[in-house]
Amino acid sequence: MQYIFRSFFLAGLLLISVTSMAQKSFTPEWSKGIVWYQIFPERFNNGDPTNDPKAEDQDGAYPFNTTSPFQIHSWTSDWYQLQPYEQQNGKDIYYNLQRRRYGGDLQGVINKLDYIKSLGVDAIYMTPIFWSPSSHKYDALCYHHVDPTFGPDPKGDIALMEKENPLDVKTWVWTKADLLALKLIKEVHSRNMRIIFDGVFNHMGVKSFAFRDVDKNQQASPYADWFSVKSWNDAAKGTTFDYNGWFGVKTLPEFKEDNHGIVAGPKQYIFNATKRWMNPMDKGTKDGIDGWRLDVAYDVGHPFWKDWRKWVRSINPTAYMTAELVYPINETKPYLEGDEFDATMNYNFAFIMHDFFIQDKTGSTVTAFDARLKELREAFGNDVALNMQNLMNSHDATRLASAVANPDGLKFGDWGKYFNWSQKSNNKDYNARKPTASQIQKQKLIAAFQMLYLGSPMIFYGDEAGIWGGNDPDCRKPMIWEDKKYDPETYNPDQTRHGADQVAFNKELFKWYQKFMGLRKTYKSLQLGDYTTVEKNDMQRFYAFSRKYNNEEVIVLINRSEKPVQYKSAILKSGSYKDVFSKKTFKSVTIQPMDLVVLFK
Repeated sequence: MQYIFRSFFLAGLLLISVTSMAQKSFTPEWSKGIVWYQIFPERFNNGDPTNDPKAEDQDGAYPFNTTSPFQIHSWTSDWYQLQPYEQQNGKDIYYNLQRRRYGGDLQGVINKLDYIKSLGVDAIYMTPIFWSPSSHKYDALCYHHVDPTFGPDPKGDIALMEKENPLDVKTWVWTKADLLALKLIKEVHSRNMRIIFDGVFNHMGVKSFAFRDVDKNQQASPYADWFSVKSWNDAAKGTTFDYNGWFGVKTLPEFKEDNHGIVAGPKQYIFNATKRWMNPMDKGTKDGIDGWRLDVAYDVGHPFWKDWRKWVRSINPTAYMTAELVYPINETKPYLEGDEFDATMNYNFAFIMHDFFIQDKTGSTVTAFDARLKELREAFGNDVALNMQNLMNSHDATRLASAVANPDGLKFGDWGKYFNWSQKSNNKDYNARKPTASQIQKQKLIAAFQMLYLGSPMIFYGDEAGIWGGNDPDCRKPMIWEDKKYDPETYNPDQTRHGADQVAFNKELFKWYQKFMGLRKTYKSLQLGDYTTVEKNDMQRFYAFSRKYNNEEVIVLINRSEKPVQYKSAILKSGSYKDVFSKKTFKSVTIQPMDLVVLFK
């Protein structure tokens, strides 16, 4: 008896211990269940034409051409049409797409904050804004300054920066672009929204202050130990300067790492830059960003992330940290154990959604869809699940509006193959045309599910406006604004023509996104509630789930099929469930093809 009692007692302690670990919260409260909006600044809005970049501002960025004719590209022009200034260099559309600059800047974002707020957004994720020669800015020249062409005085900012010693924080200045970034943060906060910046800490650009010095001074450089150098210029040894670039790309020299992660020099610089944007001018975290998105987190060692998290949380205990990971569950787990990240860009969610909603003939069953969602939802604990950025596309993936126009191709989950397959430059058969009405209906159903599912939905700028396009670079088209008149898209990449695809702000689609974001704000259960599967019917392709929070419950009925589905249930006969929009009570509900009904109690 003593042995049995002791065994039960120890088992009980173990259960309590495991439960306590599973329930331990290490993520911020404010970020649970919120709606994210991702902005690619160069293509969002040109708020200040006086700062538009020049050809020389591209020095160091592909395709390494600062001498051919160049001008700021017309915001409203046909995407694939080579403009006269581009035709002069004799190169194809894909070469020229990389040279294009549309002039998007921070003032442009500030000018559209009310638009973003009206949509129903809670937080903004900015892709990199630090000084860089490319349009995407993942090849930073430094981390402690905003790109001068994003601010009001590019020449003045560069002159100021030239007087600094990057190794001495006390010499760091605040440029006008930097100050505009602080204004952006303040304006976001004044609208009761949050904002995070993109940290690209695996590598810098080849024209960065540190790498230029290494290239010039070799071992004598104060930055000689910063990068992963394979050999130096040495006539006696017969060697030339060589180093590791991210994924072999020489314009992106990687930081050196050892058993403790990124080595001391760049680590300290990253830590200093991190604090600068989180607690600017040491005036308090209320004036700083609310967290970070970390680029290629899988290419930086775990020890660095553990130290960096401690540093971030020492500055702001409620800071949010999300990682770019495209890993299966088991490989993702080490990053989400409470000592590195709070969440990831949830590509695994997108993979599951793609298989069920986007694929037609090859789509997964309702049962498989539900099982995969459950596995992912429960993989990291509810605390993390509520924080996961549930996205369908990004700056590195096909636009949702084009994904729905290309069903039954490769699986999105086959990341590398799908990435290449969904690029028009690699796949001439990829449909880069405007989606049809039925395909847009599919996008609407997906968007609604995003807003009603457990986690933190994230949309890429312009999804709500109707932007379409294949993978990078086509997913990075200029934002469609209601007050602009756009040329129709008629050009193919090879400069042949097709029928006109009208480009205009899709008011109906915007209102749809706005309606379901508003619904999420109305019901706490949709933000923080539990998730329970109510029904799954493979034959009818019908799926129902419940979200509960305290005494509040919302039930979502999804019809993925091409035929109407009538839903009768004992829960409806009780008369306690009403339609969230009409407030009518139903004893049975008919869900139209590729549509949904949302009920509340």
